[in-house]
Amino acid sequence: MRADLPTGTVTFLFTDIEGSTPLLHALGADGYADALAAHRRVLREAFDLHGGVEIDTQGDAFFVAFPTAPGAAAAALAATAALEAGPVRVRMGLHTGAPTVAHEGYVGVDVHRGARVAALAHGGQILISPPTASLLDGEHLEDLGAHRLKDFDGATRLFQLGGGTFPPLRTPGSVELPTPPTRFLGRERELYDAVSSWVAHTPRVLTIVGPGGTGKTRFAIELARLLADEADGATLFLPFAPVHESALVLRTIADQLGAPSAEPSSVAAAVGDRRTHLVLDNLEHLLPHIARPIAELVGAAPSLRLVATSREPLRIQGEVEFDLPPLAEEEAVTLFLERAKAVRPDTVSSPAVGELCRRLDRLPLALELAAARTKLLAPEVLLERLGDRLDLLAGTRDADERHATLRATITWSYDLLDENERRLFRRLAVFRGGCTLESAEAVCDTDLDTFASLLDKSLVRRRKGRLGEERFWMLETIRAFSVERLEESGEADAIRRRHGEHMLEIARSAHLAEDDLPADVAVGLAEQDNLRAALDWAEKHDPPFGLEIAIELQHLWNAASPEEGMHRFERLLERATPVSPELRAHALRVYGGTVDLSGEFDRSEELWKESLALYRTLGEDRGVAAVEHMLAVSAWRREDWERMRELTEHSLALAQGRFAFIETTGLYLLGQLALVDGDVEQATMLTRRSAEMARDAGWTWWESGQLHALLLLALRRGDLEEAEEQGTAALNLEREQENRLWTLYTIAGLAQVAHAKGDLGRAGLLWGAAEREAERLSKWADERARRGGVLVEERHPGFLAAVERGRALELWDAAAVALGEVEPD
Repeated sequence: MRADLPTGTVTFLFTDIEGSTPLLHALGADGYADALAAHRRVLREAFDLHGGVEIDTQGDAFFVAFPTAPGAAAAALAATAALEAGPVRVRMGLHTGAPTVAHEGYVGVDVHRGARVAALAHGGQILISPPTASLLDGEHLEDLGAHRLKDFDGATRLFQLGGGTFPPLRTPGSVELPTPPTRFLGRERELYDAVSSWVAHTPRVLTIVGPGGTGKTRFAIELARLLADEADGATLFLPFAPVHESALVLRTIADQLGAPSAEPSSVAAAVGDRRTHLVLDNLEHLLPHIARPIAELVGAAPSLRLVATSREPLRIQGEVEFDLPPLAEEEAVTLFLERAKAVRPDTVSSPAVGELCRRLDRLPLALELAAARTKLLAPEVLLERLGDRLDLLAGTRDADERHATLRATITWSYDLLDENERRLFRRLAVFRGGCTLESAEAVCDTDLDTFASLLDKSLVRRRKGRLGEERFWMLETIRAFSVERLEESGEADAIRRRHGEHMLEIARSAHLAEDDLPADVAVGLAEQDNLRAALDWAEKHDPPFGLEIAIELQHLWNAASPEEGMHRFERLLERATPVSPELRAHALRVYGGTVDLSGEFDRSEELWKESLALYRTLGEDRGVAAVEHMLAVSAWRREDWERMRELTEHSLALAQGRFAFIETTGLYLLGQLALVDGDVEQATMLTRRSAEMARDAGWTWWESGQLHALLLLALRRGDLEEAEEQGTAALNLEREQENRLWTLYTIAGLAQVAHAKGDLGRAGLLWGAAEREAERLSKWADERARRGGVLVEERHPGFLAAVERGRALELWDAAAVALGEVEPD
């Protein structure tokens, strides 16, 4: 914990430059760099003079803490006066509170409130919140009235400190950009050129082009930060490196912008006339398929402007390409030294460092790889080891020169490895989305020392996974190089099969198929990218093996991605010929479940009927009992009570004392039959028993569904407290499993609870969010009345207004509102 941080009542000062983009364009790169440095010097002098402690800087913005409000006010006035004669105009905001002191700074709502106050100011203007104003008795303050702060309920009265006449306070859009862990170094010239291109050509899409490792992502983030002032809608960052299906690009954009569908017209309506900037990062692997959808999107949404990063241009109308060059010599040396000092603090600038940077073509990734090696080898030794070997390396004849150089840099790092390290490096390419150490050992046949060596050399990196586990991963560029080495090694198919077999083991150990042991869906979600990689390989090389994997993922498909599961089974069954009757029976059973959850009820019933016939021929009682349960659900949906009862009773007779999961699920169907007979108490008892058995066995997917059913039964009995309790418990489980469908249903149920309690605002908000999510469902028209109940006919103006607000909520945001974790706007 920092010892210099003020504690107790603290006044925060936030600053930011107004109009960074036109200022950079007007002054040029060198002039802007000089003005920026002078501005920083003036601000820091004022802060130091009045007892301020600098907490953070981002780009050209400061966050400073003062032990007293008068000290903060004096610093703000002094800095504003000192900057008045220069070209830089700085907006400032002050807020006083009692924040929590964390390891590297402050946390708490007061930090966010102070930043929001500053965001409303104009250049040269100092805004003050009420807590700060109350501590400035001797200062001249102008009451500006009440104003809305983003992400805060209600209006806040704001005051202006000092003189000056300014336009009405700003209403900027939200800026949601990543905060990289290391400083952005240099690139003033390139930023100037990119801003000039943005201003002069007004492109709909500005594509930052260059080979992997040039720093495209980091540059795009900084450029978007500079351009954010002109985006009164929002500035958002969307990473696409993990996305491998072009159809998901517009869906992702729509989700981020709050559009109900991925149609360009729907996204355009969500954007409206508010200027909105999106950074679309890492698009090269999705080309050329995503070029036309993006062109249609920007054509439909004139207020939307995109900054894209890719190894090649999109080649669409309205696009301007920006070729990101290597770093300038001084910038390259600075980057190398900063990264090298992190592993070898005594590293200093020298002729060898300058030559090393030059020989590495001043490419950021190459410099970082070389800097990591200084832990073992001094720059002079690195340069000597580099020798002529690097000059002999070349890419393909049509490769971009910088691409070839980066390949040479990674090849050089690869050639410095011993044979065990090289073998592990190429084998790790099979993992998509990283892996645990245990998985690396199992698939790659490695040892700890070899693995640790790759980690030390920055060829492998470490991060926390979603389960809190340590996961190891490669940068995309390095992994692409690793894939090439694997393909040329002659062992690619053997390693990919081993990877697939390991993923099958993980799925089985997590009991993700219908089993009488606890299913751990979270494990499946943590390994989702690797499971997809295994299935991708199996589809082409061994479809029956792919069916084995897909079958073992039943709970994962059901909970998190039934449509993906449906499409996987379609392709695998088409290619897996011949296939054994037993494997086909299992596949059709699980396939039918994904189809049913995707809303294609008639098709699912046909698949189950074929599966049932195969199970009966095989004499496989468990399969018969499982499929009869599913067909009973189909009969329930058709309100064929006689057929439902016949199938349920026969399924339970087969399962009794033998198949615990089917017994548990059968209790729910008996409860529904009791409900048909008008016995709500019996239905509740049976459903509660099903939920308890699922909880005891660790079947969280089924448990969440039973809790939702208990919500609806409690509503029928008029027990609103239990209804809310059960719905909240269901929603927590559904969110953990990323189960969008059941989350939708539970939010709709909780909306009914709120309505029954007379809270029309909450009811409308939740129902609006449910309606928005339901637009994804093909059968919502058939489900709507059953899921919405009285909400469907409610016409109170307050309810309808809340519905419209709810339609702006993304599903997981609505879940947070329903759980009371955040307050709605």
